[in-house]
Amino acid sequence: MFEDLGEKLNRSFKGLLGRGKLSEKNIESGLREIRRSLLEADVHYKVAKDFIQVVKERSVGQEVLGNLRPGQQVVRIVHEELVRLMGSAFTDISRSRSAPTVILLVGLQGSGKTTFAAKLARRFQKSGQQPLLVAGDTARPAAVEQLKILGSEIDVRVFEKGSGADPVEVAAEGVREARRLNFPVVIVDSRGRLHVDGELMEELRKTRDAIAPQETLLVVDGMSGQDAARVARSFADDLGIDGVVLTKLDGDARGGAALSVRAVSGKPIKFVSVGEKVDQLEPFHPDRMASRILGMGDVLTLAEKAQEVFDRKQTEKMERKIREASFTLEDFRDQLRQVKKLGSLDDLAQMIPGMGRVKGLEAEEGRLTAIEAMINSMTPEERRIPRIIDGSRRKRISRGSGTQVKDVNRLLKEFEQVQKLMKTMRKRGPFRMPMSLG
Repeated sequence: MFEDLGEKLNRSFKGLLGRGKLSEKNIESGLREIRRSLLEADVHYKVAKDFIQVVKERSVGQEVLGNLRPGQQVVRIVHEELVRLMGSAFTDISRSRSAPTVILLVGLQGSGKTTFAAKLARRFQKSGQQPLLVAGDTARPAAVEQLKILGSEIDVRVFEKGSGADPVEVAAEGVREARRLNFPVVIVDSRGRLHVDGELMEELRKTRDAIAPQETLLVVDGMSGQDAARVARSFADDLGIDGVVLTKLDGDARGGAALSVRAVSGKPIKFVSVGEKVDQLEPFHPDRMASRILGMGDVLTLAEKAQEVFDRKQTEKMERKIREASFTLEDFRDQLRQVKKLGSLDDLAQMIPGMGRVKGLEAEEGRLTAIEAMINSMTPEERRIPRIIDGSRRKRISRGSGTQVKDVNRLLKEFEQVQKLMKTMRKRGPFRMPMSLG
């Protein structure tokens, strides 16, 4: 996500960061590179032009902080302007004073609207608010069935009348059903089109008027760059929307949509979809996203992900095992599985300051998978008491896990070192795991 843009911006900064003093000429040269980077990332040309103008005015105006060198000051200004460009702060979904809160999802066909409906439902579900999904995309073949399957996967009820039904009436009936059954939230999927046209907008206006949503969210393909901004502008002008959702952002190394949508449409980005799984949805925090783009990490989002993934009781159990020096390979595998739930190593690296440009993480991720396979190939006794694993057992484990004996040897040696470290920590006194949330 934003890998290309981040690398180009940081290359642009190099000519500025190495200078003890900056002139207007130096700054203009660096800003030309930054402007080129933004345009290559498919940022809307007017957005890029205005962005560079503001950064130039602030940089040449010499906003000096005593602990920053001139080049670092420009980077700080770029960061602050990126935050402003993307909306300054997270804008959450508005809630109704009386249930249900009605959310209407709109967008073009293929934007990921139906999948996002399930992701948003899952987000509400995890916060203790069981939602109702309404299958209002009655024109696209299999759209109703797709939502029913997604709803079944997350145990969320789907209200539907089948393909071909009147989408406006389906939406209205779904909201009435949610009210009758006391659902706190109802999420209405709607019909899409390949392009913005009058017929689509008229249907969506009728749907909006029939259900009076608290939120109308436009779902756009994050990989479409300037097109996403233009679509957002059209929907904002012709229908009226409260916010934008960017999907498929995990496949976009450029970032043009995220940097253009708010400036062009005037509407905040509220969520970003960062993967295919139903839990891979993030609230959009402009300050955190700007830090990721510039390789400064995003520790807050990482901590929030950990809060969701790590079970408090399980964590306390692990702390106790470490204190007692009874941590086994089985425990190690359980911890490995929890860490993998946070996402790929590449995703995690983007959130850790200084790690965003680290290469070769795919190989390390492959090794973590191999480690889990090796531990799975062991017997329960071998996981508890690794010292009994002799030569013949090592061969069996390597065959069962598709690895080599040297890989098994390395795992056992490293685990032995971990156990020694834990015994040392035990002698030093009280210990709490770094991943503890308490």
